[in-house]
Amino acid sequence: MTFYAPFAIPFIIGTTLMFAIIATKWLLWFVHLPRVDRRLVRHNIFTRKSLLATAEVVRESLLHARIFKVNPLLGYMHMSLAFGWFLLIAVGWIETIVYLGFEPIPLQGHVFFKYFIPLNNISEHHPLFEHLMDALLLIVLSGVALAWYKRMRSKAMGMRRTTKHVAFDRIALTALWFIFPARLVAESLTASIYGGNGFLTGGIGNILAESVPQDALTLLYEPAWWFYSSMLGIFFVAMPFSRYMHIFTEIPLIYLRRWQLRPTTERKSFDNFEVEACSRCGICIDPCQLQSDLGINDTQSVYYLRDRRYNMLSLKVANNCLMCGRCETVCPVGINLATLRLNSRAKRRNIPNEGRYKYIKGIDRSSGDGHIGYFAGCMTSLTPATQRSMEQIFNTVGEDVWYADREGGVCCGRPLMLSGETDAARKMVAYNTDLLRKHEITTLVTSCPICLRTFKENYHLDGIEVLHHSEYIERLVAEGRLQLQHTTENYAYHDPCELGRGLGIYEAPRNVISAVGNLRETEHNRERALCCGSSLANTVINDAQQQSIAKRMTAELENTGCDTIVTSCPLCNKAIARATRLKVSDISEIIAKNIYTDN
Repeated sequence: MTFYAPFAIPFIIGTTLMFAIIATKWLLWFVHLPRVDRRLVRHNIFTRKSLLATAEVVRESLLHARIFKVNPLLGYMHMSLAFGWFLLIAVGWIETIVYLGFEPIPLQGHVFFKYFIPLNNISEHHPLFEHLMDALLLIVLSGVALAWYKRMRSKAMGMRRTTKHVAFDRIALTALWFIFPARLVAESLTASIYGGNGFLTGGIGNILAESVPQDALTLLYEPAWWFYSSMLGIFFVAMPFSRYMHIFTEIPLIYLRRWQLRPTTERKSFDNFEVEACSRCGICIDPCQLQSDLGINDTQSVYYLRDRRYNMLSLKVANNCLMCGRCETVCPVGINLATLRLNSRAKRRNIPNEGRYKYIKGIDRSSGDGHIGYFAGCMTSLTPATQRSMEQIFNTVGEDVWYADREGGVCCGRPLMLSGETDAARKMVAYNTDLLRKHEITTLVTSCPICLRTFKENYHLDGIEVLHHSEYIERLVAEGRLQLQHTTENYAYHDPCELGRGLGIYEAPRNVISAVGNLRETEHNRERALCCGSSLANTVINDAQQQSIAKRMTAELENTGCDTIVTSCPLCNKAIARATRLKVSDISEIIAKNIYTDN
Protein backbone atom coordinates (compact mmCIF):
# COMPACT_ATOMS: atom_id res chain seq x y z
CA MET A 1 0.00 0.00 0.00
CA THR A 2 1.11 3.59 -0.61
CA PHE A 3 1.63 5.96 2.31
CA TYR A 4 3.91 8.55 0.81
CA ALA A 5 3.18 11.71 -1.15
CA PRO A 6 5.42 14.76 -1.79
CA PHE A 7 3.18 17.07 0.26
CA ALA A 8 4.15 15.10 3.41
CA ILE A 9 7.79 16.26 3.18
CA PRO A 10 7.37 19.36 5.45
CA PHE A 11 5.67 17.18 8.07
CA ILE A 12 8.36 14.49 7.91
CA ILE A 13 11.20 17.01 8.20
CA GLY A 14 9.45 18.86 11.02
CA THR A 15 8.74 15.78 13.14
CA THR A 16 12.26 14.38 12.61
CA LEU A 17 13.91 17.63 13.70
CA MET A 18 11.51 18.12 16.61
CA PHE A 19 12.06 14.70 18.16
CA ALA A 20 15.82 14.91 17.61
CA ILE A 21 16.04 18.28 19.37
CA ILE A 22 13.76 17.23 22.22
CA ALA A 23 15.71 14.00 22.79
CA THR A 24 18.97 15.96 22.85
CA LYS A 25 17.60 18.46 25.35
CA TRP A 26 16.21 15.78 27.63
CA LEU A 27 19.49 13.87 27.55
CA LEU A 28 21.56 16.95 28.43
CA TRP A 29 19.19 17.96 31.23
CA PHE A 30 19.17 14.50 32.77
CA VAL A 31 22.95 14.20 32.53
CA HIS A 32 23.38 17.51 34.36
CA LEU A 33 21.11 16.54 37.24
CA PRO A 34 23.06 16.38 40.53
CA ARG A 35 24.17 12.91 41.52
CA VAL A 36 21.75 12.82 44.46
CA ASP A 37 18.87 13.56 42.08
CA ARG A 38 19.87 10.84 39.64
CA ARG A 39 19.95 8.45 42.58
CA LEU A 40 16.40 9.47 43.50
CA VAL A 41 15.29 8.79 39.92
CA ARG A 42 16.75 5.26 40.01
CA HIS A 43 15.24 4.60 43.42
CA ASN A 44 11.71 5.78 42.59
CA ILE A 45 11.19 5.03 38.91
CA PHE A 46 9.69 1.56 39.48
CA THR A 47 7.40 2.52 42.35
CA ARG A 48 3.84 3.68 42.91
CA LYS A 49 5.11 7.25 42.50
CA SER A 50 5.38 6.67 38.75
CA LEU A 51 1.73 5.61 38.57
CA LEU A 52 0.72 8.73 40.47
CA ALA A 53 2.83 10.80 38.07
CA THR A 54 1.09 9.22 35.09
CA ALA A 55 -2.30 10.13 36.54
CA GLU A 56 -1.09 13.69 37.12
CA VAL A 57 0.14 13.92 33.52
CA VAL A 58 -3.35 13.06 32.29
CA ARG A 59 -4.96 15.44 34.77
CA GLU A 60 -2.67 18.42 34.15
CA SER A 61 -0.93 18.03 30.79
CA LEU A 62 -4.06 16.91 28.96
CA LEU A 63 -7.08 18.01 31.01
CA HIS A 64 -5.43 21.10 32.57
CA ALA A 65 -7.30 20.78 35.86
CA ARG A 66 -5.33 23.57 37.58
CA ILE A 67 -6.20 26.07 34.86
CA PHE A 68 -9.87 25.09 35.14
CA LYS A 69 -9.75 26.01 38.84
CA VAL A 70 -8.32 29.45 38.06
CA ASN A 71 -10.39 30.19 34.94
CA PRO A 72 -12.84 27.61 33.50
CA LEU A 73 -12.96 29.27 30.08
CA LEU A 74 -9.17 29.25 29.76
CA GLY A 75 -9.19 25.71 31.11
CA TYR A 76 -11.50 24.58 28.34
CA MET A 77 -9.39 26.37 25.73
CA HIS A 78 -6.20 24.61 26.83
CA MET A 79 -7.93 21.27 27.35
CA SER A 80 -9.63 21.31 23.95
CA LEU A 81 -6.30 21.90 22.23
CA ALA A 82 -4.21 19.47 24.29
CA PHE A 83 -6.64 16.64 24.99
CA GLY A 84 -8.50 17.14 21.72
CA TRP A 85 -5.31 16.86 19.67
CA PHE A 86 -4.20 13.86 21.72
CA LEU A 87 -7.50 12.10 21.04
CA LEU A 88 -7.29 12.94 17.34
CA ILE A 89 -3.95 11.16 17.26
CA ALA A 90 -5.05 8.21 19.42
CA VAL A 91 -8.40 7.65 17.71
CA GLY A 92 -6.72 8.18 14.32
CA TRP A 93 -4.33 5.31 15.05
CA ILE A 94 -7.25 3.09 16.04
CA GLU A 95 -9.01 4.10 12.84
CA THR A 96 -6.10 2.94 10.68
CA ILE A 97 -6.09 -0.39 12.54
CA VAL A 98 -9.81 -0.82 11.85
CA TYR A 99 -9.23 -0.15 8.16
CA LEU A 100 -5.92 -1.98 7.67
CA GLY A 101 -5.42 -4.28 10.64
CA PHE A 102 -2.04 -4.16 12.36
CA GLU A 103 -0.11 -3.58 9.17
CA PRO A 104 2.80 -1.24 9.95
CA ILE A 105 2.49 2.13 8.25
CA PRO A 106 4.70 5.22 8.54
CA LEU A 107 3.73 8.15 10.76
CA GLN A 108 2.50 10.31 7.89
CA GLY A 109 0.14 7.48 6.94
CA HIS A 110 -1.66 7.89 10.26
CA VAL A 111 -1.65 11.70 10.26
CA PHE A 112 -2.86 12.09 6.66
CA PHE A 113 -4.96 8.93 6.54
CA LYS A 114 -7.93 10.64 4.85
CA TYR A 115 -5.65 11.52 1.94
CA PHE A 116 -4.35 7.97 1.56
CA ILE A 117 -7.76 6.26 1.75
CA PRO A 118 -8.69 6.92 -1.92
CA LEU A 119 -5.05 6.57 -3.00
CA ASN A 120 -5.12 2.96 -1.79
CA ASN A 121 -8.53 2.26 -3.36
CA ILE A 122 -10.28 1.93 0.02
CA SER A 123 -13.93 2.51 -0.85
CA GLU A 124 -15.63 1.37 2.36
CA HIS A 125 -16.05 4.16 4.91
CA HIS A 126 -16.65 3.63 8.61
CA PRO A 127 -19.19 6.27 9.65
CA LEU A 128 -18.54 5.79 13.38
CA PHE A 129 -14.90 6.79 13.09
CA GLU A 130 -15.58 9.54 10.59
CA HIS A 131 -18.17 11.12 12.89
CA LEU A 132 -15.92 10.66 15.94
CA MET A 133 -12.89 12.19 14.23
CA ASP A 134 -15.02 15.11 13.04
CA ALA A 135 -16.34 15.66 16.58
CA LEU A 136 -12.81 15.73 17.96
CA LEU A 137 -11.70 18.11 15.20
CA LEU A 138 -14.62 20.39 16.07
CA ILE A 139 -13.57 20.42 19.74
CA VAL A 140 -10.02 21.39 18.79
CA LEU A 141 -11.31 24.07 16.42
CA SER A 142 -13.38 25.55 19.25
CA GLY A 143 -10.16 25.83 21.27
CA VAL A 144 -8.42 27.52 18.36
CA ALA A 145 -11.29 29.98 18.05
CA LEU A 146 -11.01 30.82 21.76
CA ALA A 147 -7.25 31.27 21.36
CA TRP A 148 -7.82 33.72 18.51
CA TYR A 149 -10.42 35.55 20.57
CA LYS A 150 -8.14 35.70 23.63
CA ARG A 151 -5.46 37.52 21.67
CA MET A 152 -7.98 40.14 20.58
CA ARG A 153 -10.25 40.36 23.64
CA SER A 154 -8.28 39.04 26.60
CA LYS A 155 -10.53 40.72 29.19
CA ALA A 156 -13.53 38.79 27.91
CA MET A 157 -11.55 35.63 28.66
CA GLY A 158 -10.85 36.76 32.23
CA MET A 159 -7.34 38.12 31.63
CA ARG A 160 -6.45 41.81 31.90
CA ARG A 161 -3.32 41.26 29.87
CA THR A 162 -1.90 38.54 27.63
CA THR A 163 1.75 37.61 27.19
CA LYS A 164 4.22 39.35 24.91
CA HIS A 165 5.95 36.69 22.81
CA VAL A 166 9.32 36.30 21.12
CA ALA A 167 9.77 35.48 17.41
CA PHE A 168 9.73 31.68 17.75
CA ASP A 169 6.58 31.93 19.88
CA ARG A 170 4.82 33.96 17.22
CA ILE A 171 5.90 31.60 14.44
CA ALA A 172 4.74 28.52 16.35
CA LEU A 173 1.53 30.21 17.46
CA THR A 174 0.63 31.31 13.93
CA ALA A 175 1.27 27.81 12.59
CA LEU A 176 -0.81 26.27 15.39
CA TRP A 177 -3.71 28.60 14.63
CA PHE A 178 -3.76 27.38 11.02
CA ILE A 179 -3.09 23.65 11.52
CA PHE A 180 -6.63 22.58 12.32
CA PRO A 181 -8.49 24.95 9.98
CA ALA A 182 -6.11 23.67 7.28
CA ARG A 183 -6.98 20.08 8.23
CA LEU A 184 -10.68 20.92 8.07
CA VAL A 185 -10.28 22.37 4.56
CA ALA A 186 -8.08 19.50 3.29
CA GLU A 187 -10.37 16.75 4.61
CA SER A 188 -13.51 18.56 3.41
CA LEU A 189 -12.04 18.87 -0.09
CA THR A 190 -11.20 15.15 0.03
CA ALA A 191 -14.80 14.39 1.00
CA SER A 192 -16.12 16.62 -1.80
CA ILE A 193 -14.14 14.63 -4.39
CA TYR A 194 -14.05 11.09 -2.99
CA GLY A 195 -16.97 11.09 -0.57
CA GLY A 196 -17.16 10.89 3.20
CA ASN A 197 -19.64 10.31 5.98
CA GLY A 198 -18.39 12.68 8.65
CA PHE A 199 -20.99 15.21 9.80
CA LEU A 200 -18.44 18.05 9.61
CA THR A 201 -15.97 17.32 6.80
CA GLY A 202 -18.49 15.19 4.93
CA GLY A 203 -21.17 17.84 5.31
CA ILE A 204 -18.87 20.62 4.10
CA GLY A 205 -17.68 18.31 1.31
CA ASN A 206 -21.23 17.79 0.07
CA ILE A 207 -21.82 21.54 0.02
CA LEU A 208 -18.59 22.08 -1.92
CA ALA A 209 -19.41 19.29 -4.37
CA GLU A 210 -22.78 20.88 -5.10
CA SER A 211 -21.63 24.50 -5.37
CA VAL A 212 -18.04 24.41 -6.72
CA PRO A 213 -17.01 23.01 -10.12
CA GLN A 214 -15.16 19.70 -9.92
CA ASP A 215 -12.15 21.10 -11.76
CA ALA A 216 -11.76 23.84 -9.15
CA LEU A 217 -12.00 21.32 -6.31
CA THR A 218 -9.36 19.15 -7.94
CA LEU A 219 -7.12 22.19 -8.44
CA LEU A 220 -7.36 23.09 -4.74
CA TYR A 221 -6.97 19.52 -3.47
CA GLU A 222 -3.17 19.06 -3.43
CA PRO A 223 -2.36 22.65 -2.29
CA ALA A 224 -4.72 22.22 0.67
CA TRP A 225 -2.81 19.13 1.86
CA TRP A 226 0.50 20.87 1.21
CA PHE A 227 -0.64 23.80 3.37
CA TYR A 228 -1.77 21.47 6.18
CA SER A 229 1.55 19.58 6.10
CA SER A 230 3.53 22.83 5.96
CA MET A 231 1.77 24.26 9.01
CA LEU A 232 2.54 21.07 10.93
CA GLY A 233 6.16 21.13 9.76
CA ILE A 234 6.65 24.79 10.72
CA PHE A 235 5.07 24.23 14.14
CA PHE A 236 7.23 21.19 14.87
CA VAL A 237 10.45 22.93 13.83
CA ALA A 238 9.67 26.04 15.89
CA MET A 239 8.22 24.20 18.90
CA PRO A 240 11.47 23.20 20.72
CA PHE A 241 12.59 26.84 20.61
CA SER A 242 9.22 28.31 21.57
CA ARG A 243 6.90 28.33 24.54
CA TYR A 244 5.28 25.16 23.19
CA MET A 245 8.30 23.19 24.35
CA HIS A 246 6.29 22.99 27.58
CA ILE A 247 4.24 20.21 25.95
CA PHE A 248 7.24 17.87 26.09
CA THR A 249 8.78 19.34 29.25
CA GLU A 250 5.94 19.38 31.74
CA ILE A 251 5.58 15.60 31.45
CA PRO A 252 9.09 14.65 32.68
CA LEU A 253 8.89 17.49 35.24
CA ILE A 254 5.84 15.88 36.81
CA TYR A 255 7.68 12.56 37.08
CA LEU A 256 10.76 14.20 38.60
CA ARG A 257 8.66 15.87 41.26
CA ARG A 258 6.89 12.64 42.09
CA TRP A 259 10.29 10.98 42.38
CA GLN A 260 11.06 13.46 45.21
CA LEU A 261 13.50 15.74 43.38
CA ARG A 262 13.44 19.22 44.90
CA PRO A 263 15.18 22.39 43.68
CA THR A 264 16.81 24.47 46.40
CA THR A 265 18.69 27.74 46.65
CA GLU A 266 21.80 25.76 47.58
CA ARG A 267 22.02 23.66 44.42
CA LYS A 268 20.37 23.42 41.05
CA SER A 269 18.16 20.44 40.35
CA PHE A 270 15.66 20.30 37.50
CA ASP A 271 15.91 24.04 36.78
CA ASN A 272 16.09 23.46 33.02
CA PHE A 273 12.90 21.42 33.07
CA GLU A 274 11.08 24.09 35.10
CA VAL A 275 12.25 26.98 32.93
CA GLU A 276 11.13 25.30 29.70
CA ALA A 277 7.92 23.88 31.23
CA CYS A 278 6.48 27.40 31.28
CA SER A 279 3.83 27.65 28.56
CA ARG A 280 3.81 31.46 28.86
CA CYS A 281 0.05 31.24 29.24
CA GLY A 282 0.12 34.58 31.07
CA ILE A 283 -2.05 33.50 33.99
CA CYS A 284 0.66 34.74 36.37
CA ILE A 285 0.50 38.32 35.03
CA ASP A 286 -2.80 39.50 36.51
CA PRO A 287 -2.01 38.52 40.15
CA CYS A 288 1.25 40.50 40.03
CA GLN A 289 0.85 43.75 41.95
CA LEU A 290 3.80 45.28 40.13
CA GLN A 291 1.61 45.09 37.04
CA SER A 292 -1.77 45.98 38.54
CA ASP A 293 -0.60 48.72 40.93
CA LEU A 294 2.52 50.14 39.26
CA GLY A 295 2.05 49.36 35.56
CA ILE A 296 5.32 47.39 35.36
CA ASN A 297 4.76 44.90 32.55
CA ASP A 298 8.10 43.28 31.77
CA THR A 299 9.37 41.57 34.95
CA GLN A 300 6.56 39.15 35.77
CA SER A 301 7.44 35.47 36.17
CA VAL A 302 6.45 34.66 32.61
CA TYR A 303 9.02 37.19 31.33
CA TYR A 304 11.65 36.21 33.87
CA LEU A 305 11.40 32.58 32.70
CA ARG A 306 11.38 33.65 29.05
CA ASP A 307 14.49 35.82 29.47
CA ARG A 308 16.31 33.17 31.46
CA ARG A 309 15.52 30.51 28.89
CA TYR A 310 16.94 32.59 26.03
CA ASN A 311 20.01 33.76 28.04
CA MET A 312 18.94 37.40 27.98
CA LEU A 313 18.09 37.78 31.66
CA SER A 314 19.07 41.10 33.17
CA LEU A 315 19.70 41.66 36.87
CA LYS A 316 16.90 44.22 36.85
CA VAL A 317 14.34 41.65 35.73
CA ALA A 318 15.68 39.08 38.19
CA ASN A 319 15.52 41.57 41.07
CA ASN A 320 12.26 43.34 40.24
CA CYS A 321 9.97 40.92 42.00
CA LEU A 322 8.22 41.03 45.38
CA MET A 323 8.53 37.23 45.65
CA CYS A 324 5.13 37.39 47.32
CA GLY A 325 4.10 34.05 45.82
CA ARG A 326 0.86 35.26 44.24
CA CYS A 327 2.01 34.06 40.82
CA GLU A 328 3.02 30.65 42.19
CA THR A 329 -0.47 30.03 43.58
CA VAL A 330 -2.00 30.27 40.09
CA CYS A 331 0.81 28.78 37.99
CA PRO A 332 -0.79 25.78 36.27
CA VAL A 333 2.56 24.01 36.05
CA GLY A 334 3.50 24.62 39.70
CA ILE A 335 6.93 26.05 38.85
CA ASN A 336 9.13 26.98 41.84
CA LEU A 337 9.38 30.57 40.72
CA ALA A 338 10.95 32.03 43.87
CA THR A 339 13.67 29.38 44.01
CA LEU A 340 14.55 29.94 40.36
CA ARG A 341 14.83 33.68 40.93
CA LEU A 342 17.04 33.18 43.95
CA ASN A 343 19.29 30.90 41.90
CA SER A 344 19.56 33.56 39.20
CA ARG A 345 20.45 36.22 41.73
CA ALA A 346 23.06 33.99 43.37
CA LYS A 347 24.65 33.34 40.00
CA ARG A 348 25.02 37.06 39.35
CA ARG A 349 25.55 38.51 42.82
CA ASN A 350 27.17 35.91 45.06
CA ILE A 351 30.66 36.81 46.31
CA PRO A 352 32.34 33.61 47.55
CA ASN A 353 34.83 35.23 49.92
CA GLU A 354 35.57 32.99 52.89
CA GLY A 355 36.90 35.94 54.87
CA ARG A 356 33.61 37.78 54.96
CA TYR A 357 31.59 37.76 58.17
CA LYS A 358 34.30 36.05 60.18
CA TYR A 359 33.70 38.61 62.90
CA ILE A 360 30.42 36.94 63.92
CA LYS A 361 32.14 33.73 64.98
CA GLY A 362 32.02 33.37 68.75
CA ILE A 363 29.70 36.35 69.29
CA ASP A 364 26.87 35.58 71.72
CA ARG A 365 24.67 38.49 72.73
CA SER A 366 21.76 36.32 73.82
CA SER A 367 20.19 36.61 77.25
CA GLY A 368 17.92 34.61 79.50
CA ASP A 369 17.86 30.92 80.20
CA GLY A 370 15.43 28.24 79.09
CA HIS A 371 14.77 25.67 76.42
CA ILE A 372 12.20 27.95 74.78
CA GLY A 373 14.03 30.32 72.47
CA TYR A 374 12.70 33.60 71.10
CA PHE A 375 14.24 34.99 67.91
CA ALA A 376 12.66 38.38 67.30
CA GLY A 377 14.42 39.10 64.00
CA CYS A 378 15.73 42.30 62.47
CA MET A 379 12.31 43.60 61.41
CA THR A 380 10.76 42.92 64.81
CA SER A 381 13.46 45.13 66.33
CA LEU A 382 11.80 47.97 64.41
CA THR A 383 8.46 47.21 66.09
CA PRO A 384 9.43 47.10 69.79
CA ALA A 385 5.78 46.82 70.87
CA THR A 386 5.80 43.29 69.47
CA GLN A 387 8.83 42.33 71.54
CA ARG A 388 7.32 43.85 74.69
CA SER A 389 4.04 42.02 74.09
CA MET A 390 5.79 38.70 73.64
CA GLU A 391 7.79 39.23 76.84
CA GLN A 392 4.50 39.95 78.65
CA ILE A 393 2.99 36.75 77.29
CA PHE A 394 6.05 34.72 78.28
CA ASN A 395 5.98 36.18 81.77
CA THR A 396 2.23 35.59 82.15
CA VAL A 397 2.56 31.86 81.48
CA GLY A 398 5.75 31.62 83.53
CA GLU A 399 7.93 30.53 80.62
CA ASP A 400 11.69 30.53 81.02
CA VAL A 401 12.86 32.03 77.75
CA TRP A 402 16.22 32.38 76.05
CA TYR A 403 16.23 35.59 74.01
CA ALA A 404 18.45 35.20 70.96
CA ASP A 405 18.65 38.84 69.94
CA ARG A 406 17.11 41.06 72.62
CA GLU A 407 20.51 42.65 73.16
CA GLY A 408 21.34 42.67 69.45
CA GLY A 409 22.68 39.86 67.33
CA VAL A 410 22.80 38.67 63.77
CA CYS A 411 20.21 38.20 61.08
CA CYS A 412 18.59 34.91 60.05
CA GLY A 413 20.29 35.31 56.66
CA ARG A 414 17.19 35.75 54.51
CA PRO A 415 18.00 39.28 53.21
CA LEU A 416 21.39 38.02 52.04
CA MET A 417 19.73 35.05 50.30
CA LEU A 418 17.22 37.33 48.59
CA SER A 419 20.01 39.52 47.24
CA GLY A 420 21.95 36.52 45.94
CA GLU A 421 24.68 36.56 48.63
CA THR A 422 24.32 32.86 49.34
CA ASP A 423 27.81 32.27 50.75
CA ALA A 424 27.40 35.05 53.29
CA ALA A 425 23.93 33.72 54.16
CA ARG A 426 25.38 30.27 54.87
CA LYS A 427 27.73 31.84 57.42
CA MET A 428 24.77 33.39 59.18
CA VAL A 429 22.93 30.07 59.12
CA ALA A 430 25.92 28.24 60.57
CA TYR A 431 26.37 30.86 63.31
CA ASN A 432 22.72 30.78 64.40
CA THR A 433 22.56 26.99 64.27
CA ASP A 434 25.59 26.71 66.56
CA LEU A 435 24.04 29.26 68.90
CA LEU A 436 20.78 27.32 69.17
CA ARG A 437 22.62 24.05 69.76
CA LYS A 438 24.89 25.64 72.34
CA HIS A 439 21.93 26.81 74.43
CA GLU A 440 20.08 23.49 73.99
CA ILE A 441 16.93 25.09 72.57
CA THR A 442 14.06 22.66 71.97
CA THR A 443 11.40 25.12 70.74
CA LEU A 444 12.20 28.29 68.81
CA VAL A 445 9.56 31.01 68.55
CA THR A 446 9.87 33.93 66.15
CA SER A 447 7.64 36.90 65.42
CA CYS A 448 8.98 37.34 61.89
CA PRO A 449 7.55 35.14 59.11
CA ILE A 450 10.68 35.86 57.08
CA CYS A 451 12.87 34.36 59.81
CA LEU A 452 10.39 31.53 60.33
CA ARG A 453 10.51 30.47 56.70
CA THR A 454 14.28 30.67 56.67
CA PHE A 455 14.59 28.52 59.78
CA LYS A 456 12.24 25.93 58.28
CA GLU A 457 13.65 25.82 54.76
CA ASN A 458 17.34 26.72 55.01
CA TYR A 459 18.41 25.51 58.44
CA HIS A 460 18.89 21.94 59.56
CA LEU A 461 17.38 22.15 63.04
CA ASP A 462 16.59 18.50 63.69
CA GLY A 463 15.15 18.15 67.16
CA ILE A 464 14.20 21.84 67.41
CA GLU A 465 10.56 22.80 66.89
CA VAL A 466 10.16 26.13 65.08
CA LEU A 467 6.95 28.12 65.60
CA HIS A 468 5.55 31.45 64.58
CA HIS A 469 4.40 33.42 67.60
CA SER A 470 0.77 33.09 66.48
CA GLU A 471 1.14 29.30 66.58
CA TYR A 472 2.78 29.49 69.99
CA ILE A 473 0.02 31.72 71.38
CA GLU A 474 -2.64 29.42 69.90
CA ARG A 475 -1.01 26.50 71.73
CA LEU A 476 -0.93 28.38 75.03
CA VAL A 477 -4.64 29.17 74.72
CA ALA A 478 -5.54 25.59 73.76
CA GLU A 479 -3.59 24.24 76.72
CA GLY A 480 -5.37 26.63 79.06
CA ARG A 481 -2.14 28.30 80.08
CA LEU A 482 -3.18 31.68 78.69
CA GLN A 483 -6.61 33.05 79.63
CA LEU A 484 -8.03 35.72 77.33
CA GLN A 485 -11.05 38.01 77.50
CA HIS A 486 -13.29 38.36 74.45
CA THR A 487 -14.25 41.91 73.40
CA THR A 488 -16.49 43.54 70.82
CA GLU A 489 -13.47 44.89 68.93
CA ASN A 490 -13.55 44.30 65.17
CA TYR A 491 -10.24 43.19 63.66
CA ALA A 492 -9.24 42.91 60.01
CA TYR A 493 -6.38 40.46 59.51
CA HIS A 494 -3.74 40.72 56.80
CA ASP A 495 -2.07 37.45 55.73
CA PRO A 496 1.69 38.06 55.35
CA CYS A 497 3.10 36.53 52.16
CA GLU A 498 5.84 34.50 53.86
CA LEU A 499 3.54 33.16 56.58
CA GLY A 500 0.55 32.42 54.37
CA ARG A 501 1.53 31.45 50.86
CA GLY A 502 5.09 30.73 51.95
CA LEU A 503 4.33 28.36 54.83
CA GLY A 504 0.58 27.74 54.62
CA ILE A 505 -0.12 29.14 58.10
CA TYR A 506 -3.61 30.63 57.92
CA GLU A 507 -5.64 29.21 60.78
CA ALA A 508 -3.47 29.92 63.82
CA PRO A 509 -3.61 33.74 63.50
CA ARG A 510 -7.34 33.64 62.86
CA ASN A 511 -7.99 31.38 65.83
CA VAL A 512 -5.99 33.69 68.08
CA ILE A 513 -7.76 36.85 66.85
CA SER A 514 -11.18 35.22 67.21
CA ALA A 515 -10.35 34.46 70.83
CA VAL A 516 -10.27 38.18 71.70
CA GLY A 517 -12.56 39.86 69.17
CA ASN A 518 -14.48 39.70 65.91
CA LEU A 519 -12.52 38.82 62.76
CA ARG A 520 -13.37 40.64 59.52
CA GLU A 521 -12.07 39.04 56.31
CA THR A 522 -10.86 41.04 53.32
CA GLU A 523 -11.78 40.40 49.68
CA HIS A 524 -8.34 38.93 48.99
CA ASN A 525 -7.27 36.71 51.83
CA ARG A 526 -5.38 33.52 52.60
CA GLU A 527 -3.54 32.34 49.48
CA ARG A 528 -5.02 35.26 47.50
CA ALA A 529 -3.92 37.91 50.00
CA LEU A 530 -2.26 41.03 48.65
CA CYS A 531 1.37 41.86 49.37
CA CYS A 532 2.14 44.92 51.49
CA GLY A 533 4.72 46.06 48.91
CA SER A 534 7.67 46.37 51.29
CA SER A 535 9.15 42.98 50.46
CA LEU A 536 12.86 42.64 51.09
CA ALA A 537 13.02 40.65 47.87
CA ASN A 538 12.57 43.65 45.57
CA THR A 539 15.58 45.92 45.29
CA VAL A 540 14.33 47.83 42.22
CA ILE A 541 11.13 49.69 43.10
CA ASN A 542 11.43 52.84 45.20
CA ASP A 543 9.75 53.91 48.42
CA ALA A 544 6.92 55.75 46.68
CA GLN A 545 6.11 52.67 44.62
CA GLN A 546 6.12 50.52 47.74
CA GLN A 547 3.61 52.90 49.34
CA SER A 548 1.38 52.76 46.24
CA ILE A 549 1.13 49.00 46.61
CA ALA A 550 0.53 49.31 50.36
CA LYS A 551 -2.30 51.83 49.91
CA ARG A 552 -4.24 49.60 47.56
CA MET A 553 -3.82 46.61 49.85
CA THR A 554 -4.69 48.63 52.95
CA ALA A 555 -7.85 49.97 51.31
CA GLU A 556 -9.25 46.43 51.36
CA LEU A 557 -8.53 46.17 55.08
CA GLU A 558 -10.20 49.51 55.74
CA ASN A 559 -13.28 48.48 53.72
CA THR A 560 -14.03 45.72 56.23
CA GLY A 561 -15.21 48.35 58.71
CA CYS A 562 -12.72 47.17 61.30
CA ASP A 563 -11.54 49.06 64.36
CA THR A 564 -8.00 47.71 64.20
CA ILE A 565 -5.86 46.18 61.47
CA VAL A 566 -3.92 43.16 62.68
CA THR A 567 -0.96 41.51 61.07
CA SER A 568 1.59 38.97 62.22
CA CYS A 569 4.61 40.31 60.34
CA PRO A 570 6.69 43.29 61.53
CA LEU A 571 7.49 44.32 57.95
CA CYS A 572 3.81 44.34 56.98
CA ASN A 573 3.09 46.20 60.22
CA LYS A 574 5.37 49.06 59.21
CA ALA A 575 4.06 49.15 55.64
CA ILE A 576 0.39 49.19 56.64
CA ALA A 577 0.94 51.79 59.35
CA ARG A 578 2.33 54.19 56.72
CA ALA A 579 -0.70 53.69 54.47
CA THR A 580 -3.64 53.99 56.87
CA ARG A 581 -4.99 56.16 59.67
CA LEU A 582 -6.51 53.17 61.42
CA LYS A 583 -4.80 51.55 64.36
CA VAL A 584 -2.36 48.81 63.33
CA SER A 585 -1.27 46.11 65.78
CA ASP A 586 0.74 42.95 65.76
CA ILE A 587 -1.23 39.91 66.81
CA SER A 588 0.86 39.66 69.98
CA GLU A 589 -0.20 43.18 70.98
CA ILE A 590 -3.93 42.47 70.92
CA ILE A 591 -3.32 39.29 72.92
CA ALA A 592 -1.19 41.03 75.55
CA LYS A 593 -3.85 43.72 75.79
CA ASN A 594 -6.62 41.16 76.44
CA ILE A 595 -4.96 38.77 78.86
CA TYR A 596 -7.51 37.89 81.50
CA THR A 597 -6.60 38.81 85.06
CA ASP A 598 -8.53 38.58 88.32
CA ASN A 599 -7.92 42.26 89.03
